[in-house]
Amino acid sequence: MSLRSACMLAISGLGVWLAATGAEAQSGLLTKGTDLEPVILSAGQPLAAQPYELEAGKYYRLTVKCDGTDELAVGGADFFRNMWIREVSIEDVSVRPIGLDSIAFEREGEAEISFIPIRPGTFELRIPGTTGETQAATFHVK
Repeated sequence: MSLRSACMLAISGLGVWLAATGAEAQSGLLTKGTDLEPVILSAGQPLAAQPYELEAGKYYRLTVKCDGTDELAVGGADFFRNMWIREVSIEDVSVRPIGLDSIAFEREGEAEISFIPIRPGTFELRIPGTTGETQAATFHVK
């Protein structure tokens, strides 16, 4: 192995080590993360079977599925303001938003939200304009 090859190998190894000790590793971004049970948008049906129990600083993925029975949305300003949204993937498009308030579906489809809770508390994603308990998905962040 030439001296140049050895140096390049050492530098790339140092880069991987530095990335692994940074915020990405601490938040779990270098790991698979945790897939949460999906939120299901369906006319007259509950969004989630039970509350979600999360831990601040951990990496999660949440799929929001709409069955197309109605034009439906899910929103939650408090939820989105207390999470670092890494990206939202819809079909073959990924968006890395600075802020987000809601996701609306005009027909059947799904969106995947990758996020890290940044503050403990209880937050909701809810169908806008509804007040019933079953029309909200509750997230308890420790």
